[in-house]
Amino acid sequence: MPRNALLLVSRLLLAALFVPSGFQALTNIAGTTSYFAGLGLPLPTLAAWGTGLFELIAGLLILIGFQTRIAALLLAAFSIAAGFIGHYGQGADDATLAFMHQQMLMKDIAIAGGFLALAMAGAGAWSADGRGFGIGAEVT
Repeated sequence: MPRNALLLVSRLLLAALFVPSGFQALTNIAGTTSYFAGLGLPLPTLAAWGTGLFELIAGLLILIGFQTRIAALLLAAFSIAAGFIGHYGQGADDATLAFMHQQMLMKDIAIAGGFLALAMAGAGAWSADGRGFGIGAEVT
């Protein structure tokens, strides 16, 4: 598969996680706030709004490929932080729950790896950064 097509697919798949998550957080602020309060975060309502907005906006930036390198670096850091805050050491004495949280932590670390690769490679020509959907787009 050509490089630009792979970069587009990568952006679509990564955005598919963050755009709906941000939208869901914003449309269910009470539930998101409750989750953050349960984690012991200070100012859980502010954290819910900030997280929802960040996930939605950064996810959309990745989707359209605008300021991709910056958005990808921020989302990589966010994924690592969210993984450790939300999943590290969670599950207590329930082996199944502890296993699930361990898997979720590893998933967040892997997602960060994908964002770091995207930050290095850039969005490709088929993006707002590459402006490759217009006249003279290079198809590689």
